[in-house]
Amino acid sequence: MAREFQRGHKAKLSDLTPGTDLYVGVQIAAPGLTFDISCFGLDANEQLSDDRYFIFFNQPKSPEESIQLLGAQSGDTESFRVTLDRIPAAVQKLSFTATIDGPGQMSQVGPGYIRIVAGGEEVVRYAFTGSEFTTERAVMLGDFYLKDVWRFAAVGQGFDGGLEALLKNFGGEVAEEEEAPAAPQAAPGFAPPAQATAPPAFAAPPAPQAPQPAPSFGAPPAPAPAPQQPMHAAPTIAAPLTPQAPPPPAPYGQPGHQPPQPPQPQFGQVPGQIPGQHPGQPAPPAPTPPYGQPAPAPYGQPAPFGQQPPGAPQGVPQGLPAAGAGLHAALQLYKETATGQRWTPQNQQLMRVDLTMGGAGVLARQGSMVMYQGKVDFGYKGAGFVGRVVGNATGQEMQLMRCTGRGQVFLAEEGSYLHPIELQGDAICVSAESVLAFDESLQYEVRRVEGHGIPGGALFTMQFQGTGTVVIKTHGTPVVLPVTPTTFADCNAVVAWSAASQVIVSSQVRLRRNAYPGHSGETVNLQFRGAPGNFIVVQPYEV
Repeated sequence: MAREFQRGHKAKLSDLTPGTDLYVGVQIAAPGLTFDISCFGLDANEQLSDDRYFIFFNQPKSPEESIQLLGAQSGDTESFRVTLDRIPAAVQKLSFTATIDGPGQMSQVGPGYIRIVAGGEEVVRYAFTGSEFTTERAVMLGDFYLKDVWRFAAVGQGFDGGLEALLKNFGGEVAEEEEAPAAPQAAPGFAPPAQATAPPAFAAPPAPQAPQPAPSFGAPPAPAPAPQQPMHAAPTIAAPLTPQAPPPPAPYGQPGHQPPQPPQPQFGQVPGQIPGQHPGQPAPPAPTPPYGQPAPAPYGQPAPFGQQPPGAPQGVPQGLPAAGAGLHAALQLYKETATGQRWTPQNQQLMRVDLTMGGAGVLARQGSMVMYQGKVDFGYKGAGFVGRVVGNATGQEMQLMRCTGRGQVFLAEEGSYLHPIELQGDAICVSAESVLAFDESLQYEVRRVEGHGIPGGALFTMQFQGTGTVVIKTHGTPVVLPVTPTTFADCNAVVAWSAASQVIVSSQVRLRRNAYPGHSGETVNLQFRGAPGNFIVVQPYEV
């Protein structure tokens, strides 16, 4: 029985079939569209180092015939024969792709698939529909790749370009005259090559399987009208996640956040008789030095912060609001903010949670408590054996403490900017490294972000869902961007995204990495897609 793969699933070919002589069938169709289905034989750097291993309608087989284009048969739009034990060592990956010949978008295609048949029996099938794509004109369907043994990966990754752009992405060159013969050869190009005995030689699937494709997927064709793909349906918002309190004032004595005042003499200086001097200003007790020269401080010491320099008007210490004087007035600027809410930002880098509001406790990163008031109990929150194993394997392990009782707890960590996000039955994906605290009522789990080409095979993130608040931390003020078909981000700078967004590896990663010697310095880029209302959060910092 054939195994049904989803996007991102991988398996050793030896676990699917012991055979090495395989039939690969692709079924893809859309009203009014013509497709070119190709196979790229790539080297260890995922580049087409030898053009003879680009198998398409004008080059139907590799030199040693380990990869052969067979044409449409058995219900498949296109089919290939792959003999794994004859593939040269320089070829480390076979990438099967489909591109649109002419105008159109991949969102218009109906249910399709890529399947592997061995010994006349279908062993694996990856099904897809046009609803998984938007404006792309090409799609990478599946890969055979060599990682100690040959493996198969269901990719399903869209690509914003046609066959020529895909060829350039893999490091190939497009000849000037290549476009001319393409039109007259398009019709017969999908016919099987001269080797008529090739299909039965490795047991291609029998013809009765032809009517199976449509009902086997169970998904209706997705109508994809062009207007439903707005490129910029929402404005770009360059703002923190939630309305922030005013920036914290500067330390005592600094003029950074003083209310408007009449001009004050510089610290340690005595004003002379200059235009704009306040009427009735008392004369200094000693002869006035030349204007602009420092006057000696009392007892040879500099005037303390928050006190008036010698000779300045008495009664309003420097650096304090005119409304009051003294220590109490100075500290009013930093008074605790109580809004009657469970979570209250005290400033951009300090968060207060009131445990007396709401019945559930709070889970916070160990060591993040800087102060608390009231009767609060702190306990270790263990992840259990399974949780520790998952955390160690995915990098999403969180060392947490449980805060319960009646009181207020103040949380911070290394001066990071803090942002409370209230969930009301919805979900958000956040890297565990960016989580400071959250309500215990929220459900959370490790989610896998599939991606062929990511070191290790995948990325991982934490998904929070339910009703409650999660506090995330960023380096600097983040930006919230709406998800569009052309939204790409460095995975080291992404903090969070809406759980409904579709995340795939950008094909530009390989292009940038291999565009010129020396590496671009970028690692892995992610492409985000989703309906209007989806978003990503990016910080101005790479972890």
